[in-house]
Amino acid sequence: MADALSSRRHFLQNTSIVGVGLFAPSLALANVQAAATAGKNEKKKTAEDISPAEDLMREHGVLNRILLIYDEHVRRLDAKETFDGSVLANSADIVRHFVEDYHEKLEEDSLFPRFRKAGKYVGLVDTLLAQHKAGRVLTAQIRELAATATLKYVSDTEKLADALKSFIRMYRPHEAREDTVLFPAFRSIVSPHEYDALGDDFEKKEDELFGEDGFFRVVDQVAGLEKKLGLYDLTQFTPDVK
Repeated sequence: MADALSSRRHFLQNTSIVGVGLFAPSLALANVQAAATAGKNEKKKTAEDISPAEDLMREHGVLNRILLIYDEHVRRLDAKETFDGSVLANSADIVRHFVEDYHEKLEEDSLFPRFRKAGKYVGLVDTLLAQHKAGRVLTAQIRELAATATLKYVSDTEKLADALKSFIRMYRPHEAREDTVLFPAFRSIVSPHEYDALGDDFEKKEDELFGEDGFFRVVDQVAGLEKKLGLYDLTQFTPDVK
């Protein structure tokens, strides 16, 4: 009888040890998976938790990089250097689809009407809207002239240079005024809930038009154009101040 009890006790102990041995890796794996999922969700939340003002300002960063590309084409036109028209055409396409059809549309639909309703910066909003319209005309001209295989006529070269210079001259103060006046004031004319909801709406619209991580896709496109022009290396813009 004692031998039977001893054998039974020994069996139960071994079974318990094996059970724990099998359960522990499963528990560890579950914990790792849960942590990974939580990390992924947190990363996604952080990536998407962008305020409307921050979203619009970082899009201005894309525009600024396009302006640098335009600057380089102005330099080459003035120096009568040849260039690949497809780079300029692709840059103008990004302006049309990302800046004008998306970024400016957000401003025109979501910001400008609210400022008018609040009676704040109405004159500024009117000017910004007029500049949006002028910008679309200039983009059409740039796109049309850039598509020309070679600028055979001096008049075309001058028209392209003038369109690029006008676009650059207008948009640098345009976006600077939005970044320092309009966007900072936007939070004060809407409720915190509405402000946060607009941030979500902006992100959803961006994903609909440009795919998941659409902003970063566009940044990569711009970077590719910069590389073709030899503008990507940031160190070249550091002055020698010895």
